[in-house]
Amino acid sequence: MSASSPDTEPAGVAERIRAAILAGDFAPGQRLVEAELCELFHATRGTIRAALIDLTHEGIVERIANRGARVRAVSIEEAIAITEVRMVVEGLCAAKAAERITEAEIAELRDLGRRMQDAVRTGEVMTYSQLNHTLHDRIRDIGAQPVAAEVLVNLRARNVRHAFKLALRPGRPQVSLPEHLAIIDELCARSPDGAERAVRRHLASVITALRDTAG
Repeated sequence: MSASSPDTEPAGVAERIRAAILAGDFAPGQRLVEAELCELFHATRGTIRAALIDLTHEGIVERIANRGARVRAVSIEEAIAITEVRMVVEGLCAAKAAERITEAEIAELRDLGRRMQDAVRTGEVMTYSQLNHTLHDRIRDIGAQPVAAEVLVNLRARNVRHAFKLALRPGRPQVSLPEHLAIIDELCARSPDGAERAVRRHLASVITALRDTAG
């Protein structure tokens, strides 16, 4: 019998479900029916169940007695708490990224910044949102801190609903664009302290926007 693919083992399936939640394919509160997930991810019932248990431990999924699993909904208060943790962890990643960044990566981030400016200027909100996520992902990757990266992937998946709501809020891109460009400037200047401060300022702005949403 041939060895199973990593994509059909519990860790691989959990990663794919997490990615689907991040992409908005599963909404907060939506039931995760094991039979449907088996068909969607070409995995056995046991594998799906193990993956859901892993995601429950991460706080992304919750299991309801006699009703199965569903995507866990996150309150505004928890979203703020998550963002406060992100300030620390992403600040670390940004500082490390500023130390490690290459000339090719500087050119990549500069191009990303130009594309974000174009998206805001033309009113392409979802394009800007996608580029926003790409920037944060690249900072994480360039920083090369695998433990921090794992924490950030988990936090982002838990906070996905509020991220989408903020992305669609009128005027939000105009606020966050200069914050993102400041992050890029500090990274390209290879300033660890400056990059960390820029990330913290940006995420403090996110917290303010979340509080305004709650009000």
